[in-house]
Amino acid sequence: MVQNKKAAMEMSMSTIVILVLAMSMLILGLVLVRTIFTGAKYNVEQINEKTRGEINKLFTEEARVVLYLNNRLAEITPGEPFGVGFGIQNTGATGKFTWIVEVSDDRVKEKCGASKEEAENWIVTGRKEESGIDIKSGEKYADFITFNIPGGKINDLSKCVVRYKLAIKQDGDPYQTEPFNIQTK
Repeated sequence: MVQNKKAAMEMSMSTIVILVLAMSMLILGLVLVRTIFTGAKYNVEQINEKTRGEINKLFTEEARVVLYLNNRLAEITPGEPFGVGFGIQNTGATGKFTWIVEVSDDRVKEKCGASKEEAENWIVTGRKEESGIDIKSGEKYADFITFNIPGGKINDLSKCVVRYKLAIKQDGDPYQTEPFNIQTK
C-alpha cells in the first residue's frame, strides 16, 4: 500500500513539473510573438509616415492632388504587390472627399490580353472610397492604392501598359482627375 502512494505522489510531482514547464514555454512563446508583431507594426507605421511625408513635399500651393510616381508611371512585376501613393489638398471649403480608380484605356484587351474589369481587379486596396473622408480647408490627406497583377494572365508582358485615372470628388462634385500608367516589367 505504501509503495502505491509513493508512486502516485511521484507521478503527481512529475505532472506538476511538466505543467509548469509547458506554461513557461507557452508564456515565452507568446512574449516572443508579441515582440515580433509589435516590431513589424512599428516598421510599417514608420514606412507609411515617411511616404506620407514625401507625398506632402510634392504639394505646391496650387496643387490639389499629387501622385507619388516618377513620370506618372508605375513599373510592376506581376505577382508582386506595388503601392501608388497619392495626396489630396483641400484648397476650398471643408468637405467630404471620395475617389475611384478606373481603367481609362479602351485598348487594354489588345495590349495586355485582359478586359477592363480584369485590369480593375488588379487594384487590391484603395480602389474607391465611397463613404468619404472629411478634409478641412487647407489640410492634406494621403493614402495608397495597391496593385497586384497576377502572373501568367498577360499575353505580352513587355508591352503591357494600362492607363488608369484617379477621379476625386468633393461633396459629390468633381474635384480633380489624375491619370497615371501601370507598366509590367
